[in-house]
Amino acid sequence: MALASKLAQLQGKACEATRFVARHGCAYQRALVEKNKKYIVEPPTIEKCQELSKQLFYTRLASIPGRYEAFWKELDQVKQLWRIRKDLNVEHAGIAALFGIELYAWLCAGEIVGRGFTLTGYHV
Repeated sequence: MALASKLAQLQGKACEATRFVARHGCAYQRALVEKNKKYIVEPPTIEKCQELSKQLFYTRLASIPGRYEAFWKELDQVKQLWRIRKDLNVEHAGIAALFGIELYAWLCAGEIVGRGFTLTGYHV
């Protein structure tokens, strides 16, 4: 029974959202395009979109060596801090603890998203 009522509630909200988008979607799209006009490439054709997509892909591909170098540089800094860990103060320990907590929070958020935004478990 609970699942059926949730489904009916979800359908009602989906219909309401569809009506809202049908009424206000065009105006929102026009306002969004006008606000971000500086980012629009003329002419907005499929070919231009494909070209920009390829440029983005290969630009990101070209940035991998720089990011690789930055990763190893940061890892070397962490190794150096580990070697002189006796000289670390409370501030460094606090920053490391906050970083660990942030990583754990992102892991939890990813798990929740992966489960379909439920806190209790996976939908089976």
